[in-house]
Amino acid sequence: MGRFSRCIMTTLATVLMAAGTVWAYEPKTLELGAKAPDFSLPGVDGRNYALCDFADAEVLVLIFTCNHCPTARAYEDRIKKLSADYKDKGVAVVCISSNDPCALRIDEMAWSDVGDSFEDMKIRAEDKEFNFPYLYDGDTQAVAKAYGPVTTPHTFIFDKERKLRFVGRIDSSEWRERPDAVQDARNAIDALLAGDKPPVEKTKTFGCSTKWSDKRESVKKEREQLAKEKVTVEMIDAEGVKELVKNEAGKLRLINVWATWCGPCKVELPELVKIHWIYRNRKTTEFEVVTISADPPKIKEAVLEFLKEYHASCKNYLFDSDDKYQLIEAVDKQWAGGIPYTILIEPSGKIIYRQMGQIEPLAVKQAIIGYYAAFLPWWVSE
Repeated sequence: MGRFSRCIMTTLATVLMAAGTVWAYEPKTLELGAKAPDFSLPGVDGRNYALCDFADAEVLVLIFTCNHCPTARAYEDRIKKLSADYKDKGVAVVCISSNDPCALRIDEMAWSDVGDSFEDMKIRAEDKEFNFPYLYDGDTQAVAKAYGPVTTPHTFIFDKERKLRFVGRIDSSEWRERPDAVQDARNAIDALLAGDKPPVEKTKTFGCSTKWSDKRESVKKEREQLAKEKVTVEMIDAEGVKELVKNEAGKLRLINVWATWCGPCKVELPELVKIHWIYRNRKTTEFEVVTISADPPKIKEAVLEFLKEYHASCKNYLFDSDDKYQLIEAVDKQWAGGIPYTILIEPSGKIIYRQMGQIEPLAVKQAIIGYYAAFLPWWVSE
């Protein structure tokens, strides 16, 4: 698409959105028998990859996926196994993330510790020890527009001549790998290696939609709404703090102790607010962020104004005593007293994460996701 055409499309999108019409880019998925469009994309390993880099492969498997989508994450180990099983059989498996990271809403990130940026891809690839090239197409989405993936994941399998011979799902099991699942991708690969036609050439796919750049307006509106949420602060005594730490409410609870005069507290508060926004809608076990200000009780209004500045719509308290040693004992007997201080508490009351000093947001998110890893999405029957 030329610059003039892109301008027309952008103008049309703006007009439709202004008129209240939902406008979304709808890709045209590559047709069976079509040649693989060329590409040149950066990989998380520091290399740049083009279609010709896989010229020696008898079969090329391109999978459009991403970091944040729970369906895509559920398939990661299966993709790794697919890559390992066929590595010595002349099959190249390549994954591409085409999501625009700026088009990812906060409420879509509740199942992930990372977003869809290139830097986030590097983190995910290292954490999961990916054994295949993982390429980034999120800036221009040119490759996605050429291939037309509808969901993450979406699989495209090409023969030696790089003609599309299969397009669709990896298998028929979304959340778990089941022994009775139909192995569509493997069946297609095996057939092509044997010189045969795939038994099934096309299937529908299921997963998160591709995050096209035209969705950025939705993200902007979401942020505007979040910034309007009500911010409050209540007084709490030592016994109230102890009850919070007991955590008998059945929630996964993140407690952060801070003060308006604390520099690191100011740096990390926006990240804590974002964590609150991301994970508060979990259904398996509810999640909440609680902040406790260690400021003098007499400056409650200043504490509230500070919280409003950062749109902290989580649960906020101000300790009602100048005796901060009472606060230390009530929060965590292992706490040496430095702030900020952050703990993550299971519904059982067990502290599974502690940090004195400024948090590393990724570490906090990984602790949260690590707890939730035992649960399937709430709508999936056990």
